[in-house]
Amino acid sequence: MSTTMPTELAVLESQSDDLALLGLLQLVSPALPIGAFAFSQGLESAFELGWVTNEASLGDWLSGVLEDGLTRCELPVLVRLQRAWVKGDASALSEWDAWLCANRETAELAAEDARLGASLKRLLESLELLPSEPELPAGTGYVTVFAWTAQMRGVSIRQTLLGFAWTWLENQLAVACKALPLGHTSAQRLVERLRPQLVAAVDKALALDDDDLGPVLPGLALASALHETQYSRLFRS
Repeated sequence: MSTTMPTELAVLESQSDDLALLGLLQLVSPALPIGAFAFSQGLESAFELGWVTNEASLGDWLSGVLEDGLTRCELPVLVRLQRAWVKGDASALSEWDAWLCANRETAELAAEDARLGASLKRLLESLELLPSEPELPAGTGYVTVFAWTAQMRGVSIRQTLLGFAWTWLENQLAVACKALPLGHTSAQRLVERLRPQLVAAVDKALALDDDDLGPVLPGLALASALHETQYSRLFRS
């Protein structure tokens, strides 16, 4: 018979929630040494082409990428990946990781996912946190490794999706501050504009069936493809 008192259980649960939150904050921090700052996901090319020129047009671009990209691709797949990690379902992990790879429409977008995945995997290895079963095979993409790290930290699926969406937005705004340029106050106005959309994106992603998945981002794909031969650039993608 357990002798743990209700108040002690509440404290333990609170501490577990706190550790999960801190683990998520560590995972989505710009200070995480995986090199995410080096990628613009086609945004730098959109600046060069004149598609995005100011705060308003940047907000429209980001809103579109969130609605037609993350909401239909990375976020719902994160749900499936984290559940697969919980179950130890290697087949599902491999299937969804391959699905994500197949939906990277340019060499730069594919390389970004692979490089960030490899970097996060090396970091986990150096921290002695790599999973033993099922193992992470060579070439596992960033989203799949992100899902493992969140699961290992005890982060709920919904919070994992919010964290992933947040780190995407923060990185895109950092790109704009360097290359548009965008002032930091303007960036914070965009955060205020897009925060409710991040929550709505997570709600929608959690409700999508498998047959509903798939990004619809021809503009981003074109921008990314043109970025490969852009004359002058700051970012890898």
